[in-house]
Amino acid sequence: MKILISSCLLGCNCRYDGNTQKQNELHKLIKNNYVIPFCPEQAGGLSTPRKPCELLNGKVINNIGEDMTNMLLKGANETLKICKLYNIEHAILKSKSPSCGYGLIYDGTFSKTLIEGNGITAKLLSNNGIKIFSELNYTDLLIK
Repeated sequence: MKILISSCLLGCNCRYDGNTQKQNELHKLIKNNYVIPFCPEQAGGLSTPRKPCELLNGKVINNIGEDMTNMLLKGANETLKICKLYNIEHAILKSKSPSCGYGLIYDGTFSKTLIEGNGITAKLLSNNGIKIFSELNYTDLLIK
């Protein structure tokens, strides 16, 4: 199986704060599958580290009020290109992210309040038939 995985979940220091969200258990997937690490936010041109961003009224805003929507849209489109190029049907993305979050994302107030919704990349991939998982439920993928 071919799986796109958020780079931060595999140990790359590409999160907004320059850190990783490494999930050691995900490395089990590497042994038996074709895994492509990818960071949509970096692909969209955002630096690492960078100001934290959240989705608010359909726009991606950083914590000092700058609109980063176009950069995250670019990154989402680059992610979709990779998925199409490699015929990827599954993605494991970082939960709660304005780019990769799926099901729950932060509400745009930078208060750590979660709401129902999908990040820019997760929404685009899902709308194009790619099944989305996160570090919270990727074991569902192992069962398939």
